[in-house]
Amino acid sequence: MSKSKDAECCRFRSHPWHGIDIGSSAPEVVMTFVEMVPTDTVKYEMDKVSGYLKLDRPQRYSNVVSALYGFIPRTLTGEEVAERTMEKTGLTGIRGDGDAMDICILTEKDITHGDILVQARPIGGFRMIDGTEADDKIIAVLHNDAVYGEYADIKDCPPIAIERLKHYFLTYKDIPGEKRRVSIDEMYDANEAREVIKRSMNDYERAFPWK
Repeated sequence: MSKSKDAECCRFRSHPWHGIDIGSSAPEVVMTFVEMVPTDTVKYEMDKVSGYLKLDRPQRYSNVVSALYGFIPRTLTGEEVAERTMEKTGLTGIRGDGDAMDICILTEKDITHGDILVQARPIGGFRMIDGTEADDKIIAVLHNDAVYGEYADIKDCPPIAIERLKHYFLTYKDIPGEKRRVSIDEMYDANEAREVIKRSMNDYERAFPWK
C-alpha cells in the first residue's frame, strides 16, 4: 500500500465492534473495548451504527459498576450462546440479545474514562437472563494487573468484588413499581467463560460472514 493510501486509512476510526481484532490468544486473553468505568454516574454504550459511545440512560439510583465494563469485539450473543444458556439452566425459549459479549474487567488501576482498548483474561462469568434473552456477563482481570493478574478463576477473587458486580447487574435496570426482569441463574468458572466466548465468536462469524 502506498504512503498516501496509508495516510487515507489512518483518517478513519475503526468500528470498535467490527473493526478491532479480538486477538490471537482468544479466548484465553481477549481485546476488550471499555465503555464505562467505576466513576461513571450515567450509563454509556456503543452506538451500533457509528461505533461512538452514546448516553444510554442516567442511573436512577446510586449503584455504579465496580469494574471496567464493556464488550469483546467481534463477538455476538446469539444462537450458540442462547443454546448454552438453555442447556445449563433447563429453560426454553431463550434467544441471544443480539449484542456483543459483555465483559467486566477487575483491576487495581484507577482508569478514569472509557472509550479505550485493554487486554483482559477471562476468569468466570454470570449467566444472566433479561426477560427471555441471554445476556451473559464475562468477568475478567486486566492482563498482567499487579493485584488481580494472578487470579486464574473467579473463585480466587474476594467475594465482595463479585457480590458488588452481581448487585449492579441485578438492579441497574430496576424501575419502581415494576417487576424485576433480570436474573442471574448461574455463576461460572474460567473454563465455562472461555466456552461462552468461543460460542459468541461463532455467533458473530455466522451473523457477519463478510466482516
